Amino acid sequence: VQGVLQLAQQRRCVKATKSNSESSRSHLLFTVRFELSSLTNEEMNRQGVLHIVDLAGSERLDKSGSQGTLLTEAKHINTSLSALSHVIQKLQEKSEHIPYRDSKLTYLLRDSLGGDSKTLCIVCCSPHQAHFNESLNSIRFAANASKVELKQGNKVDV
Repeated sequence: VQGVLQLAQQRRCVKATKSNSESSRSHLLFTVRFELSSLTNEEMNRQGVLHIVDLAGSERLDKSGSQGTLLTEAKHINTSLSALSHVIQKLQEKSEHIPYRDSKLTYLLRDSLGGDSKTLCIVCCSPHQAHFNESLNSIRFAANASKVELKQGNKVDV
């Protein structure tokens, strides 16, 4: 696992913008699939998936000064974050159709967002006054995500 994480870190794309000297230019999704089986009970097998996601922050184009390739990357980041927000909104509304296919990110996370799962959101915010609006938006995003009612987990009798 450590080797895979090191490889991901090496391939991570980071560029400087006016608002951030090390701006992530993409999201990071690390997935671990595992299977547990009992040595004493052959019928007790469990499978699971752990997604660790580092979302690139939304970018205010007027503050970042992004142009050219950076502008294109910022648009893609903002579009996928909007798609994720839309999925979260539809889950809160208990809509019959959840638009998981609107982005690669939401499609890959569909089981974790609306399935039989547990979800934890950690938000990193800046204490600087200049970043107040971005920090507030991040906190609001996490608050909205926390309101989604996930399906009840399968109870396992041991």
